[in-house]
Amino acid sequence: MSTSRPHEVPSITGVPASLAADQNRRLRQYLFQMGLRVVLILAAALLVEGWLMWVCFVGAVVLPYSAVLLVNAGRDRSTRESSAVPPEQPPELEPMIPPVERPGVRVVDHVDDPLTDTTDPKDH
Repeated sequence: MSTSRPHEVPSITGVPASLAADQNRRLRQYLFQMGLRVVLILAAALLVEGWLMWVCFVGAVVLPYSAVLLVNAGRDRSTRESSAVPPEQPPELEPMIPPVERPGVRVVDHVDDPLTDTTDPKDH
């Protein structure tokens, strides 16, 4: 899967088939081709004569090589066109109005931190 930008959401239609589904597809394809090979051998040996017999034999000889090439080509590498669904953007915050400074007024917040307090509790 290609790397996507953080703001893109991948579409499920762009996900490839699972490994098990791909292996099942390839096995069925290979078994079908080998079944066809058996049919060609039987047809060449029992049913047809002349040039058609030789065509069946050549097909039966060439088919295993082409079947292995086709099945071992690997997973389906077809590309699926899909568009990313853009995520819903959160609403923008309203700009903060800076506090009005009044001359002579100063606010200080103080919080005691027990970890940095170095005074002895017995002194209080």
